[in-house]
Amino acid sequence: MVIPITNTYGQTADSLSHYLQVAAQNNPGIKAGFLAYQASLQKVPQAGAYEDPQLEMGMFLKPMDIVGGRQVAEFKLMQMFPWFGTKKAAQTEAVHMAKMSYEKFRETRDNLYLDVYTQWYILCSLQQRLMNNRENKALLTQLEELAMRKFASPSGSSSSGYSIPSPAPAPRNNTSAVAGGGMSGMSSTGGTSSSTMPASQGMSSMSGGSSGMSASTPGMSDVLRIQLEIVETDNNIASLLSEIAAEKARFNTLLNRQVNSEVQIPESFVQTPFLFDGESIMAKIEKQNPMLGMITEEGLSYKAKGEMDRKMGYPMFGIGVQYMLNKKTDEAMLSMGDMNGKDMIMPMVSVSIPLYRNKYKAQQRESKLWWQASRERYDNTRNTLEAELYKTKHLLDDAARKVALYKKQEELAKTTYNLIVQEFVSGKSDLTNVIQVQRQLLDYQLKEAESIAGYNTMVASIEKLISFKKDTEQ
Repeated sequence: MVIPITNTYGQTADSLSHYLQVAAQNNPGIKAGFLAYQASLQKVPQAGAYEDPQLEMGMFLKPMDIVGGRQVAEFKLMQMFPWFGTKKAAQTEAVHMAKMSYEKFRETRDNLYLDVYTQWYILCSLQQRLMNNRENKALLTQLEELAMRKFASPSGSSSSGYSIPSPAPAPRNNTSAVAGGGMSGMSSTGGTSSSTMPASQGMSSMSGGSSGMSASTPGMSDVLRIQLEIVETDNNIASLLSEIAAEKARFNTLLNRQVNSEVQIPESFVQTPFLFDGESIMAKIEKQNPMLGMITEEGLSYKAKGEMDRKMGYPMFGIGVQYMLNKKTDEAMLSMGDMNGKDMIMPMVSVSIPLYRNKYKAQQRESKLWWQASRERYDNTRNTLEAELYKTKHLLDDAARKVALYKKQEELAKTTYNLIVQEFVSGKSDLTNVIQVQRQLLDYQLKEAESIAGYNTMVASIEKLISFKKDTEQ
C-alpha cells in the first residue's frame, strides 16, 4: 500500500522530515484512513452496474394440452434498464463520496503531521533546557571553585586575583535558539584547572590547615550555598532526562515504533522562517483544506443524488424473452399440422410506471435540502478556519515578540553576570547577587527555547490549515 506523503524539507536520517515520512507510512490511523478511501472507490463500479437479470422457470407436473402441442415447461428471462443517465448520475455520486473519503484521509494525515511537529518541538525544547541546565551546572562548579579559593586565601579578599570565565556564547543567528555548544565549552573550562577539588575534600583540607576556620565562617557559607544550587540543578537535570524519555516514548507511538526506539534530537533548533499573508493563506485554505474539500465533495454528491432521484421518477424498461417447451399431442383437433410439438419463443418488453409521484418528489427535495445544508456548513467551516487562522497569527506574533525579548534579556543577563562575578571576586558584591543573576540567565535561556518551540508549533498549525503544501504531494 502506497500512501501519498508530503516531503517539504530536505530529508536526512533522523531528521524531522524523515520522521514525518515514517509516521505517514507506519501510523495505523493513517493506514485505516487510506484503506477506507480505497474501499469507497469500490462503490463506483457498483453504482454503475445494472440490476441482475431475472430468470423464471416453471415445469408442469402433467403436461398441459395447448393448440399445437403439449406444454411441458416455461422459461422467462428479463433484464431491466433505468432511465437514460440514471446510472451515470449514480456513479457521479459514488465518485464524490470516494473523494470525500479521501479528504477525510487527508485530514487524518494532517492531524498526525501536526502531532509529530508538536511533539518534535517539545523534545527540542526539553533538549535545549537540558543543555542549559548542564551549562548552568558547569558555571556553578566554577563559581564553587572560586568561592573555595577565596575562602582559602589568607586575606579572604580580592588579592587572590582569581576570576571565573563568562558563559560561553552559544552559536546563534537571527533565528536560532540557544545552542548546546556552550555547554561543552563550559565543561571543558571547568575541568582544565588541576587545583579543582571536590567540595568535601576542600572543606576538610581547609579546616585542617587554617586555624580558627569553621563552618560558621562567612566564606564557607558561600561555598555551601553554591553546593545547594548544584544539588538543585542536578535534580532538574534528572527530572528533564526522565521527561525526555517519556516524550520520546509518546513520539515513537505516533510513528508506530517501539517506545524505547532511539530518537535523535538536534543540539539546537532554529526559529522557522515564515511570512504571514492573510489573503494568500485564506486563498490556499479555500483551495486545499481537507475539511472544506470534504464538505464540497459531500455537497456535490447530494447534487448528483438529486439528479439520480429525478431520473428514478421516470419509467424503467425491461427487455426479455419467454421460451415454452412443447411436446407433440395426439389430439387431432390440437395438432395444428406442422406446428405440432414445436417450441415457442416470445420476445417481451416491460415498462414500470412510476405512478405514485410523492416519494420521488420527496427524494428530490431531500437531496436539494442536504445540498443547501452542505453549502451553509461550508461557509460556517470557512469562517471558523479564518478565525482560527487569525487566532494562530496572534499566538505567532506573541511568540515572536517573546523570542526577541528573551534573546535581548539573555544578552543583558550575560553582561550583568560577568560584571557581578568580578564584583564578587573583588568583594564589592555578595554571592546572593551572583546566584540571582545566574538564575535569571538560566530562566531567560529556558524561556527563549520554549518560545521558539511555541513559534514553530504555530507555524506548523498554519501549515496544517493549508494541508501541509498539498501541491508537493507525490
